[in-house]
Amino acid sequence: MRVAYTMEQCWHDVPGGTAVATLRVATELTAHHGIDLIGVAGRHRRPPVAGFEPTIPVTTVPLARPLLYDAWIRLRWPLVESATGAVDLCHSTAGIPAPSRAPSIVTLHDIAFLRRPDRLTRRGARVLTRAVDRARSARLVTCPSATVADELVGIGFDRDRIRVIPWGVDPHDTTDALIDRARATHHLPERYVLAVGTLEPRKNLRRLIAAMKNVDLPLVVAGADGWGGIAEELADSADVRFLGHVDPADLPAIYAAAELLAYPSEDEGFGLPVLEAMSAGTPVVTSRGTATEDVAGGAAVLVDPYDTASITAGITEALADRDQLIELGRRRAAEHTWAATAAATAAAYREALE
Repeated sequence: MRVAYTMEQCWHDVPGGTAVATLRVATELTAHHGIDLIGVAGRHRRPPVAGFEPTIPVTTVPLARPLLYDAWIRLRWPLVESATGAVDLCHSTAGIPAPSRAPSIVTLHDIAFLRRPDRLTRRGARVLTRAVDRARSARLVTCPSATVADELVGIGFDRDRIRVIPWGVDPHDTTDALIDRARATHHLPERYVLAVGTLEPRKNLRRLIAAMKNVDLPLVVAGADGWGGIAEELADSADVRFLGHVDPADLPAIYAAAELLAYPSEDEGFGLPVLEAMSAGTPVVTSRGTATEDVAGGAAVLVDPYDTASITAGITEALADRDQLIELGRRRAAEHTWAATAAATAAAYREALE
């Protein structure tokens, strides 16, 4: 099976969890399922973001982003075959359907922007909304959580053509030496609450920082600056340390050194930091009523992300119940493997071709 596999997100300013999932699944598909993946991306003057280098060969189509996404959505051009040659299937991995003569699968990681376009840049919301409309013609649509699947059905997608394929997580066995090195490298406090994610409005940092005023621990925030001016607005917050973009190789030790992960995001399609923290043996506080509740699977303390008092109470509860949450979290993380994600993806490929 020869599959065109879009990898443009590896060149996004902030690749995020969608790029992590795309790369890990590509590695598993090529290593264990005998699928010939041909990466597809636009032309770029710079290499991919450090830590997000493609693990498969990548061919380029003759446009650069943002023109590439506009041309794919509006003109249905250029075809991926202009870069890859003939393929059996085209998998658009980041929600932007790439035009192809072959049958297509589109992965929609998150469509909360349809309800709240203000949580994205104006252009981003416009492009992604058009992309969702284009995805309706795909043979199959995959998504990482039941929450996103329900939202897709709610806007008219046929549930029979949706496949929920949860993400995995890499096991983390972090040593004391690695934790000590992370503390020294990033000047970490002895005890702290950790937040992980791109600095953008929906990550809910404003309320988290307000909630932390009643917790006798500093907050450490690991994540690249996104949009909305969040980093600049909150830069002078007391007892908050912003690490900026962190090398993915350092993250497991930063998780393991934390007292807990606070992840009260307003909306997520999945929420990979929840599993990453659990795998590192770190308790999790996250949002009720979002995809992260699905991911947590009863192994985290759930809070109302719009209520600072609820966030404070959740952090206090998690600190008191650390040992139990660590054990529950490790079990939950062990249920999610990239091997399982790739196997479900390969099954979707075979189904689309049938």
